[in-house]
Amino acid sequence: MTATLQSPTRTAPVAREPRPRRSRAGALTTVNPASRLFVLGIMTLFAVYFLLPVWWLVVSATKGTGEIFSGNGFWFGGHFALFDNVRTLFEAQGGIYARWLLNSLLYAVGGGIVSTVLASMCGYALAKFPFLGREAVFGTVLAAVLLPPPVLAIPLYLVFSYTGTINTFWAVFIPSIVSPFGVYLSRIYASSSIPDALIESGRIDGAGELRIFAMCARLMAPAMVTIFLFQFVAIWTNFLLPSLMLADRSLQPVTVGLVGWRELQGYPISYTTVVTGALVSVVPVVAMFVSLQSFWSKGLVTGAVK
Repeated sequence: MTATLQSPTRTAPVAREPRPRRSRAGALTTVNPASRLFVLGIMTLFAVYFLLPVWWLVVSATKGTGEIFSGNGFWFGGHFALFDNVRTLFEAQGGIYARWLLNSLLYAVGGGIVSTVLASMCGYALAKFPFLGREAVFGTVLAAVLLPPPVLAIPLYLVFSYTGTINTFWAVFIPSIVSPFGVYLSRIYASSSIPDALIESGRIDGAGELRIFAMCARLMAPAMVTIFLFQFVAIWTNFLLPSLMLADRSLQPVTVGLVGWRELQGYPISYTTVVTGALVSVVPVVAMFVSLQSFWSKGLVTGAVK
């Protein structure tokens, strides 16, 4: 007898259904409501902390001379005197405030543009030109970023005093064109956004290095706008350096001029005029941020991620 061997039957494996992935929105909805309220409360406190002085500045600039220290400091007075205060501001002491605004614009815009170009060129060179000691140079730039600006005020004063340029336009303008943070951001952005093939193709076509940089500068536009905004704000709000360098009132920026008015203790320049001048001095900074906001945010994100 021959036994017939029956081969065992194999069952086909059953494919498992893939587990549905939890969406990011679903993960956010599972957050504890108490934690969400806590975070919202902390953010609200920070927002109030930063916006309350701005609100006081706006409200105080609309009050008359005798109303700024009377009544509720965070609400408008009985008479809306903003336009009268602005007119008084630009007429005070022969219109010196307009001169201060012009000086601040020259220092901030001119210094911001020159520092942006220099920082972009330095960052581009550190990112795309291999040379001996490149990392050491970049480490020095990083150390300069961490160095507080007031530490350099006295050495800069001694240097410009030795060269005889104290109390001149150049004593404030030349230190303003140096931006270690701009060099750092340019190096990070250029190394990730400018392909080496673009530089090689330009060299093959016979273009010079300056021409190639001008072509690559279009790709670095978001980072350059970010550098300009940071440098513009830093120069506009700088007080220590111009107060040390400048004794001539016609050369002082608006920050130093307003502090000088504040030290008069309300006579002959009233506190309302000083507050109105502080409000007007904020307008160019806000306008610059609003007009270049899209480039600024794009450059910050690129510098943080790449």
